[in-house]
Amino acid sequence: MREILWTLILFTLLVAGAAGGFVLRSLVPEPHRNQQTIEFLRIVTALLVTFAALVMSLILASVRNSYDSAFHDRGHYAASLTELDTCMRNYGPELADTRAKLHRYVAAVIASTWPDEPLPQGVRYPDTAGMPRLGEDPALATIMNDIGIAIDRLTPGDALHRSLATRCAADYRETLNARWAVIEDVHGSLSAPFAVVLIFWLTLVFVSFGLQSPRNVLAGVAIGIAIISVASVMFVILDLDLPYGGLFGIPSTSMRLALVDMLK
Repeated sequence: MREILWTLILFTLLVAGAAGGFVLRSLVPEPHRNQQTIEFLRIVTALLVTFAALVMSLILASVRNSYDSAFHDRGHYAASLTELDTCMRNYGPELADTRAKLHRYVAAVIASTWPDEPLPQGVRYPDTAGMPRLGEDPALATIMNDIGIAIDRLTPGDALHRSLATRCAADYRETLNARWAVIEDVHGSLSAPFAVVLIFWLTLVFVSFGLQSPRNVLAGVAIGIAIISVASVMFVILDLDLPYGGLFGIPSTSMRLALVDMLK
């Protein structure tokens, strides 16, 4: 997974940076390692640490907001699907086949988006083996388009069915909007070039740590704890940046509950 790979790369570079700082300090002539130089190096390091910490905190807040938005959009999408199914159920048997298509659509979305979880039960759905896990799939888009056409073809014969047909059309448009919001949510906001630059900054910070730290076990343990802490924060950032999959992946609960409600 992307987040594990990038975290391992960062961990390796931070260890190498700290070790490089240790080695570089031993190679620097003694006159350049006086107290005045060390104090100046500490000031520069404090600036680097403050800047890196500020950037990482802003990135973490940004990806958390994006994750929360994706979580909300998935729940809204599930609710919109349920509302659409309820409206078609209320309309009557004319939309029974269309409702069955909607059930197959929801089941296929669950099976394709969360392939490692148990498959939906109680409804037959298209083969999801070739479907992408994230983003738009042409087969699923065709099913949704057919549902919209079926609703547009309704010819209500009384006031009640005219009202229901209008409501179903509105629910369908809302469902489409929710669907596109979910599709757009799968794209991460953290670009690879920016992640590379951030890793470079953090590596420089730990090089400076190595230049300043004394050669003893306690200093090594402290640097090791700092490396693990920074790497874990980067893991959380990368994992939240892609809301589906990973440790903090959005669960399928809302979609499964929607399907259960449809099949009642």
